[in-house]
Amino acid sequence: MMKIIIVGALSTASLYFAQTYPVSAIPENLKKNANVVIRKDFTTAQINKIDEIKYQHNTVITVLNKDGDSKAQIYIPYKKGDNISDVKVTVYDESGKKVKSFSKSDFGDFANNTQGVFYSDNRVLALSYTSAYYPYTIDFSYQITNENTIFIPDFMPFSSPNTALEEAGFKVINKSGIDLKTKIYPSKYSYGSVSVADNGNEKTYSYKNVPAIDDALMLPQPEKILPKVSFALAKFNLEGKQGTLNSWTDFGTWYYANLVEPVSVSTPAIKAEVAALKLEGSTEEKVKKIYQHMQSKTRYIFVGLGIGGWLPMFPDEVQKKGYGDCKGLTNYMKTLLNEAGIPSHYCVINSGSSQVSFDPDFPSMGGNHAILMVPTEKGNIWLENTSQQIAFNHLSYSTTDRNVLAVTKKGIELINTPTYTAEHNREKQILKINLTEDNSINGEIQFAYTGSQYDNNLPYAYLSPKERIEAMKARFDVLNFEKIEMKDFVNDKDNAVIKFNVDFKANNYSKNTGTNLIFRAVPIFTNNYYKSDENRELPFEIGQSFQDEYEIDFIIPKNYKIDEVPENMTITSEFGTYKLNLVKNGESLKVTRFIKINKGIFPKEKYNDYVSFRKKTLNIDNSKILLTKI
Repeated sequence: MMKIIIVGALSTASLYFAQTYPVSAIPENLKKNANVVIRKDFTTAQINKIDEIKYQHNTVITVLNKDGDSKAQIYIPYKKGDNISDVKVTVYDESGKKVKSFSKSDFGDFANNTQGVFYSDNRVLALSYTSAYYPYTIDFSYQITNENTIFIPDFMPFSSPNTALEEAGFKVINKSGIDLKTKIYPSKYSYGSVSVADNGNEKTYSYKNVPAIDDALMLPQPEKILPKVSFALAKFNLEGKQGTLNSWTDFGTWYYANLVEPVSVSTPAIKAEVAALKLEGSTEEKVKKIYQHMQSKTRYIFVGLGIGGWLPMFPDEVQKKGYGDCKGLTNYMKTLLNEAGIPSHYCVINSGSSQVSFDPDFPSMGGNHAILMVPTEKGNIWLENTSQQIAFNHLSYSTTDRNVLAVTKKGIELINTPTYTAEHNREKQILKINLTEDNSINGEIQFAYTGSQYDNNLPYAYLSPKERIEAMKARFDVLNFEKIEMKDFVNDKDNAVIKFNVDFKANNYSKNTGTNLIFRAVPIFTNNYYKSDENRELPFEIGQSFQDEYEIDFIIPKNYKIDEVPENMTITSEFGTYKLNLVKNGESLKVTRFIKINKGIFPKEKYNDYVSFRKKTLNIDNSKILLTKI
């Protein structure tokens, strides 16, 4: 009997140790709000010399449900010259039992051209795998050797919501003899912390047990919440071009000499192109004429060739082909200005809805977009060169309120882009509305938008008249349109204003109460749903300030009189200001609505205060007006 018990125990132990990464071993607190759990994410970066860095990656991810599939994609991005080896993939089921394994020969090799990319040096090894069951676990490892040592990736626990982490480590083994600079950015909200083990030329940074960030409303980008470690090698290589990275100045002189000056080459055709414009007037007038000329003859297509995808196309290529990416179009515009005797600065920026700036105290290669800055006595002119429709000297919300790397012959200067106030990010509505006895309304609305609200409405410029009508119906679905027509659309590219008028008829706006009519004070308002959250775990962010102003004239039907009108209301809070005023004038009623919202990141404790503020504004928008039958 004793022998049977011992054999049984040994068999059970063998079975247990044969299982790898059972889902049952994941701590319960890491499953909360998670679609995937990173069981381990270990990277070793061995810097051998100025032009060789070897990475060993090993990531184990458990996918808990279908929403996590996209986080477990099996791919290796690379460029020509990279050496990839030791590729291994193993798939486990919920209990940790091996389901399938793959090697490098099972991967496909594809051009890594995302939507909008015309051609590039980027490639990707990718493995297509779809599991029929959840949860499942993927163990993925490989080695890659890269000659470009200018890029050492930041080390963060993860980069997207609904992802949890059990354990991650980033080991740096520096055998190059070159100084490696590091900087730790702690979480401002104590959401995870970095541990450091220092052993001379070998340092290991690690995270443990970082819970998932729930994808809640108004959540700041994870990079604003989580800790991060950044790295920069004091001497680096990029496609055979070597430089130093001790300061923004020496990095800037390298950048200018290798990535800007070599392609800032004019031609007789470009000289003739500028001469044909017959430029006159102030510097601003000349820049505007050149810029709008450039917009009229080019279009954006991403091109990722040349010195790691960072070298712009030559301006004569852009001139002949009529296309380029942000680098090529910015360089072309810069060359046109040079021919006009107007100096400008090629600028690298972190473009995106989250405002991310470069650290003035930690120089490194970065950014994902290029724009142009023209210094003048009246201030800087900023040029976004990838859009055929965007206004002159206007930056969208994806590039405002952050700094850029302005590359000059003397080095890099960090310069702030404009910050738009609520008054700048403005919507103006003027409504003339006829109320009818059949509960419908008809009339005309005049719209005008500036600042970030100009950006929000710029897509209309790319639509056909029919597409605009459908877009309007979807956008203003608080009204039950019977007919709607957008007319007189103007994209004022000199002043960054979009204007248009709308003629419409909408049914079921008012309601009958006996022989009387009742209707709401504000026809068009946001129908966002605001819900309080007693368990809010993280701060919330209002990404953009804005200001809306409505002037509404209601013409009441004959044989009716205005009976009950709500009192004028004003609400003021740290989040903004709201006002609604109503004035009776015989057979008409004038309603003015004003709302101003302040941008910022606010503590979680104030989230319900914000929800309360917005609910109050919605309730007042829905204030009811009574018309009595005469």
